[in-house]
Amino acid sequence: MSRDLKVVSAAMLTWGLGEGMFYIFQPLYIQQFGADPILIGTILGFSGLVMAIGQVPAGLLADKIGRRPLMWFSWISGVVAAWIMALAPSLTMYVIGMLLYAITSSVMAPLNTYVQGARGKWTVGRAVSFVSASYNIGGIIGPIAGGLIGENFDLRTVYYVAGVIFTISSAIILLAGDQKVLAHPKRKGDAHLLQNRQFLGMLAMILLVMTAVMLPQPLAANFLQNQRGISLSSIGQLGSLGALGSVIMMLLLGQMQSGAAMLIGQVGLMGYSLLLWKGTGLIWYGLGYLFLGGYRLTRAMTIALVRPVVREREVGLAFGLVESLNSLATVIAPVLAGLLYDWRPASIFPASLIVLAVTFTLSLRYTHRKGYHRPVIAEMEPLLEKEITRES
Repeated sequence: MSRDLKVVSAAMLTWGLGEGMFYIFQPLYIQQFGADPILIGTILGFSGLVMAIGQVPAGLLADKIGRRPLMWFSWISGVVAAWIMALAPSLTMYVIGMLLYAITSSVMAPLNTYVQGARGKWTVGRAVSFVSASYNIGGIIGPIAGGLIGENFDLRTVYYVAGVIFTISSAIILLAGDQKVLAHPKRKGDAHLLQNRQFLGMLAMILLVMTAVMLPQPLAANFLQNQRGISLSSIGQLGSLGALGSVIMMLLLGQMQSGAAMLIGQVGLMGYSLLLWKGTGLIWYGLGYLFLGGYRLTRAMTIALVRPVVREREVGLAFGLVESLNSLATVIAPVLAGLLYDWRPASIFPASLIVLAVTFTLSLRYTHRKGYHRPVIAEMEPLLEKEITRES
């Protein structure tokens, strides 16, 4: 493993610790400001929209000026956002901090581009999965700590502690080495990325799948507390099990062919939805949260899925488009979840099972098409040819 990949993994581990402390409790904290389920879903959805908007510009800038400056900007902005949320006296100010924090998610395209550049002999899927697993290792401890702090003090204190941890993570990421932006002059007859039909087809599938795997998640904590009477500390423990499930799936399945791994991820979310819907105690809910690791696996594999069919000079833009759709799913899913929860809280989970069954069938058919992951570009760079061989 390269030095830079170690630095990024360490920064992601500490960031996962800080984010894990408050993320699962975010809907509950918004609820404390007096928001109803529809408003909570709308706020979360708008946050997802902000995430989606920043991905493509960040990906383009990564191709132009480099990945590291954008990573630094996102990390430092995240620290500022955490302190705004911690000090917010009202829902309005909290949402401002939350939206600034959402902007920092634009780091995903530059970060994934940086990781694929620093991966050495690893495949893109393995490198991205390892970094994501590092984040989730921090996320194992975060929810437990956040739940204990929230129950013994209050949820605001959780944000104070997260702000300190984010500061440490930012200090680590400043140690990351620079990556040169290589010139890849356009050749006569080259088509633009958005004229790549195979890539566009993958984007459509990614949006459907990511919306499906996101749908059962946004208001799960509210359901567990309000309908099942689960305490904050127990919800934190469940969140840690979700992070543990992510680590296990990433490390065991991160080297699989991307299409197959995405199918397994969807099956995991089916298990999560079923167990939260029909489970009768913490043991069943805990097992369900282990299956939640399928979400992180699926999201990581969206990057590996598209990499073989894009040119090196368009990697940042391609990853930005993928992350935009991943974030767009976090716009659509919370709003739908809020409407379902307001109608009948438990309806989120059977509805998710139906949607997941549909997307699983569609993606199964797509990934079993002959040559679905082969390039449609006539002239490929040697590096890309090697990547195609690895991913096949």
